[in-house]
Amino acid sequence: MNEFQPITVSRRSSREEREIALMQIYRQVLERVPYSYERKAMAKAERDFLSDKIGVRRFLKELGHSRVYLDSFYYSSANLKFLELCFKHFMGRAPLNRDEIRDYCDILMKQGVHHVITAILDSEEYRKVFGCFTVPYARQTKYYESPKAYLESDILNHEHVAQRGRAVPTLYWHQLGLNCEGGVCITIEGENPALQNYHPEMKEAEAPQGTRIQQELLELLHGLDAVEAQRLVASLHRKQDRA
Repeated sequence: MNEFQPITVSRRSSREEREIALMQIYRQVLERVPYSYERKAMAKAERDFLSDKIGVRRFLKELGHSRVYLDSFYYSSANLKFLELCFKHFMGRAPLNRDEIRDYCDILMKQGVHHVITAILDSEEYRKVFGCFTVPYARQTKYYESPKAYLESDILNHEHVAQRGRAVPTLYWHQLGLNCEGGVCITIEGENPALQNYHPEMKEAEAPQGTRIQQELLELLHGLDAVEAQRLVASLHRKQDRA
């Protein structure tokens, strides 16, 4: 039986209850207790939250836009991995599919990182699931789009920071036939032909599934840094060291 109870604050919540909620927010979003200098950076937002001037969702925006969060995840991760982590931290699930990653990658490239955080927290799904006062948590829903959707969320929600590296989202390493346990990606059952035979001129209909996924990964990264994107995919030939 799942005995987990979401943490929700309201106008009637005591300061002690809000302090408990605050620590749970940090554990969900930062995946750890913040350092003292990080608490200082968040001091004003913390005071506003503890005094009931702002709710959970507003505090999450302050945290997501802060250097505390961005230094921990944005500047130390590839953009696609960062997007996956945003869904884990603020939505409590993995991205549903490559289309969702592509949509938010477009926001990231055209509008910037703050807009990505805002778009997630202002989304209809977030409002429906968490509202303004419930702390996000790792979700297990009754129904999933597919068995793979369940697998991706389960893997991601149990992943420690950098456990599977800071470059390739689970949605991709899983489909590319990689085992990334321990922060190092290796091909499963020997060589992966899809990782050795990348041909940009190959039409999608002619390309094997693994190669098409690889091409799509390159396309997403291309607008960010084409040279780095090529280097990243090449590094998946045998193994990828944790960033």
